[in-house]
Amino acid sequence: MDFFKKPIDDLQSILFESGQVNKLRELFDGFKWFEVYDFLEFTLNYFESVTLVEEVNNILNREFSGFRFVGGVFTDITTEQEVKMLEEVLTGKRFPAVSSHLQRALTLMSDRKNPDYRNSIKESISAIESIVKEITGKPKATLGEALKVLEVPNKIHPSLKESFSKLYGYTSDEGGIRHAMLSEPNLTAADAKFFLLSCTSFINYLKSKI
Repeated sequence: MDFFKKPIDDLQSILFESGQVNKLRELFDGFKWFEVYDFLEFTLNYFESVTLVEEVNNILNREFSGFRFVGGVFTDITTEQEVKMLEEVLTGKRFPAVSSHLQRALTLMSDRKNPDYRNSIKESISAIESIVKEITGKPKATLGEALKVLEVPNKIHPSLKESFSKLYGYTSDEGGIRHAMLSEPNLTAADAKFFLLSCTSFINYLKSKI
């Protein structure tokens, strides 16, 4: 009913006949490649089983698939270190707004039918802004201002702080770096993936410092 979008009476034969597994297999074998991932994604989110997710990811790894199930979606982030890094932030309870921004960034980037790389990047940057504002207690501060507050007491090296300030283009005015980068007409999956992973890495770094 929820995945195949069929009326209950049309599903009676699938649900109650002894050959229900064979019928489901028949439907599964007729899927296009992306429908296979759609079906698995729906199933994993329905059962919410950590063990099932681990088993599916183990099989995908064994069969050299280009996707892994992370944060409720299938994404082309496949290295074990990157997957664990993302899951650490997405499952964290201390900064729910940060997790929400990164979850949205991952979902927009991983949409197999209509990926939105531009807004994925915006969400990744928003996650950085969110955590530094929460840590500093300055909700109206820019990323640059907040990083200055964090620099001394949390022992963030000045060069590292400067590199992140330049990378993310923390100003919000139209002349800012962020505006210029997001105005690029041909943003790609690689751009969105880079920002998602680098923002996630920096967030984990900040969390370790505090």
